[in-house]
Amino acid sequence: MITIASLIVFLAFYTLYYTSKRAVLSYDLGFEKWMKNNPKQTKITGLSLLLLAYAFWLFTQSLGCGTLMFFIQLMTIGSLIVILSPLKKISNKAIIAIFIIVAVLELYYN
Repeated sequence: MITIASLIVFLAFYTLYYTSKRAVLSYDLGFEKWMKNNPKQTKITGLSLLLLAYAFWLFTQSLGCGTLMFFIQLMTIGSLIVILSPLKKISNKAIIAIFIIVAVLELYYN
């Protein structure tokens, strides 16, 4: 469940990052072009995903711990996206591989 919340936080921040006018953006994928052409829907989608991820954190943890972990995760993933996205180090295959490994580790240790 924590891995799913992490993936949703990543997607939410990534969609909100693409609505920024100051960021250096690359439009290699089809959904990135859609996000550029539809900024209002992209912001609504990003905020909805953030609320969904926060709800997952509250469901898995208590109110205080879930809120703290959500903001720690949001800051960590957000700073990685801001740093690595202009360098084009974020690829779909790498993200999928990382989340599969994390999901397997989460299931193994629970």
